[in-house]
Amino acid sequence: MGGTDTRNLTRQLADYVTSARLEDIPEEARKEARRALVNFMGCALGGSRHDAMDMTLAALGPYAGPPTARVLGRPEHTDPLLASLLNGISSHVHDYDDTTPSNYIHPTSPVASALFAYASMHPVRGADLELAYVLGYETVTRIGNATYPAHYQAGWHSTGSIGVFGAAVAIGKLLGLEAAQMVWAIGLAATQSAGLREMFGSMAKSFHPGRSAQSGYVAALLAQRGFTAGGHALEGPRGFAAVEAADYDLAMVSEGLGRKYHFHQNTYKPFPCGIVIHPTIDACIQLRRSHQIDAGQIAAVRLRVAPLVRDLCDKKQISTGLEGKFSVYHAASIGLVRGKAGLAEFTDEAVNEPLMRQVRERVVAVADPAMSEDSVQVEVAMQDGKTHSLLLEHSLGNLQRPLSDAQLEDKFRDQATMLPATQVEALIAACWQLERIDDVRKLVTLAVPRAG
Repeated sequence: MGGTDTRNLTRQLADYVTSARLEDIPEEARKEARRALVNFMGCALGGSRHDAMDMTLAALGPYAGPPTARVLGRPEHTDPLLASLLNGISSHVHDYDDTTPSNYIHPTSPVASALFAYASMHPVRGADLELAYVLGYETVTRIGNATYPAHYQAGWHSTGSIGVFGAAVAIGKLLGLEAAQMVWAIGLAATQSAGLREMFGSMAKSFHPGRSAQSGYVAALLAQRGFTAGGHALEGPRGFAAVEAADYDLAMVSEGLGRKYHFHQNTYKPFPCGIVIHPTIDACIQLRRSHQIDAGQIAAVRLRVAPLVRDLCDKKQISTGLEGKFSVYHAASIGLVRGKAGLAEFTDEAVNEPLMRQVRERVVAVADPAMSEDSVQVEVAMQDGKTHSLLLEHSLGNLQRPLSDAQLEDKFRDQATMLPATQVEALIAACWQLERIDDVRKLVTLAVPRAG
């Protein structure tokens, strides 16, 4: 436990978020917030046509309330709670959204999914949405850091179980909750904390940020009406940390609150899959290019990886694209067979391609505690006796090799194929200019297909 007094941590967090102003947040953090929202919007568009979205609309649409809200990337109107769920699913279903390596949370999807659902039906200034997002992001990242790794190692998918706090705080900020109401919102979020890592490789994984967006929205609405919750949701003896983490340091939630921001911990993915297999993909692509490797002539592939890679991505016998997103063996295979790793490399067809399966079967991954989670050692043995190897210390897209603004825009364009090019460019520009937009509904309108 840290030395900071955390006996009233929930109230301390509530006091901060209810009083925070955008002008008090450094421009560096605000710029990174806009980068995160550009990335989020592209991912939401990219996943908007996924089967999981159609299934969710078919299953839950008949039970929705008045259709007052918009869903990013979709023509349908629905209620804001279902829109939050759908935005969360679409923005995460391809596992292409941002990730904080300090705790392996996808922080933006739960928060922004709720915010854009709210802002699609209410007049919200762009500056106010940006502030609410920053506060939600900080809440998620701070609670995530305070409970990592114990919470994650226990099997919780922190994007869902902790993302709900960020959504509640962000929506609560837009609703203008007072501090006491924000305490209730945090408590109502805590009691809805959920999401299991066992769901990785299935549609249920994307349900986690969707449900946390929806649940956080619910928490804020209830708190606004006076629906009470316990006052020590984070720090209480039967509160979130004590129940869901065997070890934690809640001082990390309050340390530097209002002075220190954690956007420097965020990363944006170049590949649509689990971040811990990015080094393997990157290294195998480099080896294929450098040595003109013929994948059909590969005899064996040996990987030396961090232990977490085996823990999260040890799936070899796979048959679906979603499973491939959590297979270090598939990661090596696509890098060596195709020399790229876009959405097409994580389809059912790609996973079941004969050459892809052949190479995958020849991959062996060894966990080595000396390897960082951003590194990999790859050795490719060819049938003619030649061997090619590479030690990659930092993968593309991670903190030491971040994607540029231009690369984020290219990633956005690659996913926004359902919109006309002129609309895509206008939407990208609107995301960058968020602080100057007088009504976010204008931005949301750009993020949905036009009639006809």
